[in-house]
Amino acid sequence: MDVLTFEPAVIALAKALRQRQWRLVSAESCTGGLIAAACTAVAGSSDWFEGGLATYSNAAKSRWLGVPAEQIQDHGAVSQPVALAMAAGALQVSEADLAVAVTGIAGPGGAVPGKPVGTVWLAWGRAGALQAEMLLLPGDRDAVRAATVGAALQRLLQATQSA
Repeated sequence: MDVLTFEPAVIALAKALRQRQWRLVSAESCTGGLIAAACTAVAGSSDWFEGGLATYSNAAKSRWLGVPAEQIQDHGAVSQPVALAMAAGALQVSEADLAVAVTGIAGPGGAVPGKPVGTVWLAWGRAGALQAEMLLLPGDRDAVRAATVGAALQRLLQATQSA
C-alpha cells in the first residue's frame, strides 16, 4: 500500500487541524502505523501530527495506552470498549487534541465467531467526546488495512469540521 494514496485526505485534515491549532495522535493495531505513515508522508506534518503508537499486541495496548487487561479479556481486542480505551489512552500519553485508534482483524487469519476478517473498530475524537464505529471491510489484508486508513482519515476530518 502506498501511503501517498491518502495525500489529498491528509492535506485536507492538515489544513483543518492547523486552523484549529490542534495536534493529532494515533493508536494503531491492525494498521501497524499506516495512519501515522500517511500523515507524516506529507511535508510539514510536524505542525499538527503529535505521533503514533503501534500497539499491536494486547500487552502493548495495556502497557502503553492503559487499556485494562480485563477489558481485552472480556470484550476481545477487537471491540468498541478497547478502541475507545485506546483513543483515550493516546490522548492521555500525548499532548494531542484529537486521537484516532484502530483495532481489527485484517486477515487472512484471526477471525473468531462474530468477528470475521475485515472487522475493524475505529475510535476517534477529543477527550470526553470520543466516538466509535465498527467497520466490516471486504478484501484481503492489504485492502482491509488501506480501507481502515481511509476511513480513519475521513472520520478525523469530519471531527474537525463538526467542532
